[in-house]
Amino acid sequence: MSTPIQDANLIIAGSFTPVNLPDCYTKIAELAFYKAENRGFEPGHELDDWIEAEREFNEMIVKNTPH
Repeated sequence: MSTPIQDANLIIAGSFTPVNLPDCYTKIAELAFYKAENRGFEPGHELDDWIEAEREFNEMIVKNTPH
């Protein structure tokens, strides 16, 4: 039996291609990490890094989704 997280799919920007949520979170975390690394891991910007990483990830999905 699978868990709700394993079953969860995210449809972005009207795409019919499901995106696995754990994969999304992994990629967003990676993008956020590189943002933190680029500014020397200065504390206090973690949420900003995550939000910006989500925005960039969503843009990548939209660009790569056939219309």
